[in-house]
Amino acid sequence: STGDIMQAKPQVAAYINFFLTYVNEEVVDVGYFPASTTALNAAKAAWTVGMTSGGAEMTASGIMLPAVDPLSVSGEVVTAGSSTVFPLAERMAERFQDEGFAGNVTIDSIGSGAGFERFCVAGETDVANASRPIKDSEIESCQGIGREPIEFRVGTDALAVVVSAENDFLTNASLADLAAIFSTAETWADVNPDWPAEPILRYIPGTDSGTFDYFVEVVFEEDEEPILAASNLELSEDDNVLVQGILGSPYAIGFFGYAYYQENADALHILSVEGIEPNAENVDNASYPLARPLFIYSTGDIMQAKPQVAAYINFFLTYVNEEVVDVGYFPASEDALNLAKLSWLNANN
Repeated sequence: STGDIMQAKPQVAAYINFFLTYVNEEVVDVGYFPASTTALNAAKAAWTVGMTSGGAEMTASGIMLPAVDPLSVSGEVVTAGSSTVFPLAERMAERFQDEGFAGNVTIDSIGSGAGFERFCVAGETDVANASRPIKDSEIESCQGIGREPIEFRVGTDALAVVVSAENDFLTNASLADLAAIFSTAETWADVNPDWPAEPILRYIPGTDSGTFDYFVEVVFEEDEEPILAASNLELSEDDNVLVQGILGSPYAIGFFGYAYYQENADALHILSVEGIEPNAENVDNASYPLARPLFIYSTGDIMQAKPQVAAYINFFLTYVNEEVVDVGYFPASEDALNLAKLSWLNANN
């Protein structure tokens, strides 16, 4: 069908909506096979775009949001959260302002958990930046102050486990190795007898960090006690502090977002995990064990009350793939980005 037909004839729009919603309950019984989830989601996205006024389009490369003119909006955009998302959010805010937005975009790098606290408890921010999905308890906190958070996937990070370039014995670690290195092992030789009998110096993100949460989830099966009980442990919400600590000794190790490794690649060495290098190919095919999504969150009410926030998120989703690699991360999949755009359309129409 066409967008014009569906908008002129609501019964056609309703029929196609009903068809897409329930087709998988009937298609096998009729004698055919279901479309893939990806294909069906694309069809639903096309329906939404067809029903959207304001210039949204469906192109060969996915959903194209209505054009936003940064010159046409003003006011404050207040964001806070993940230190990992911070470099990407900073880049997108700078471009938004470079292209004409005269207002201020505030970005506080305080960790995903602290960002959700400001967004869902204090209600102080318009956007929460996060390197992990929002927790059920945080959603409940948001709802408690009348906010329904909407998730926008904006990229992918390969969590980087790094040592100093002066470290000449460690190039790869299994997940079991990492569990020992970041908990009970006192010296490197405790993990592998071929490694030096030198104390392990550990530099990790603070407990408010989504990076900390993700590492604990994957390496320690969500039990943070072993890592927090480790000796020679320094925690910081400032990734640059972690970098400097690791640079200070060949026996230091830490982890943080890939962008912070890339900024210091001449002085740091990044480890393979389970023999898999953290590169674009292995992130895209999901084989790197420590790849994780990056998000921003807002609400429909905020975007409708503050056009500058809607414009900022539109701009972010429209142009993020032109900036994300240069910042030091990896693009979200086309499906994930289309879903984010679809969420924006649903919230703003």
